[in-house]
Amino acid sequence: MYLSAEKKADLFKNHGRLKSETDTGSPESQIALFTYRIQHLTEHLKQNKKDHSSRLSLLKLVGKRRSLLNYLIKNDIERYRSIIAELGIRK
Repeated sequence: MYLSAEKKADLFKNHGRLKSETDTGSPESQIALFTYRIQHLTEHLKQNKKDHSSRLSLLKLVGKRRSLLNYLIKNDIERYRSIIAELGIRK
């Protein structure tokens, strides 16, 4: 599988708010996880252009990530700016 438990724990540890492996609920850690999954699906769709179910999953993930980013913009702009800089996401 492309996303092992170790990789997930590493994502949560590096991007989570509490910098621990168990911080799975913070918006920063969820955005990092969605970004990793989006990158994986993007590479998959470059090779498999007719995989429409994966394309739908990709669009859903992008929407979920966008809503979490909008939440961060409304509540704490500094956290939003830091996660954007860490992950290299642009609006």
